[in-house]
Amino acid sequence: QVQLVESGGGLAQPGGSLRLSCAASGTITRPSQMAWHRQGPGKQRELVATITNSGSTDYADSVKGRFTISSDNAKKTVYLQMNSLKPEDTAVYVCRADHPIWGSRWGQGTQVTVSS
Repeated sequence: QVQLVESGGGLAQPGGSLRLSCAASGTITRPSQMAWHRQGPGKQRELVATITNSGSTDYADSVKGRFTISSDNAKKTVYLQMNSLKPEDTAVYVCRADHPIWGSRWGQGTQVTVSS
């Protein structure tokens, strides 16, 4: 069974950095696309960044220039490097993977809190 396991969340100060990881297990072939979503308190879920297995990336306007999504295809892992963090980046960050055979899977989420 395909599972996504996230790690790397925690507490950061405004202006600080965090790096999230999401590893896919239970699949021989890599996902065609992976993405990070987030849901802040009282807010709707927001798509933060996506990356295809060819390396194409896309970002929400709110994180452009601050966040970088990358992947290690051999490890079936996607990363989200978050710099210049702001209090409004506080959210549960959830990983998503898309595959032509097994469809979409979601991780359990990891909490990111930005506060002084």
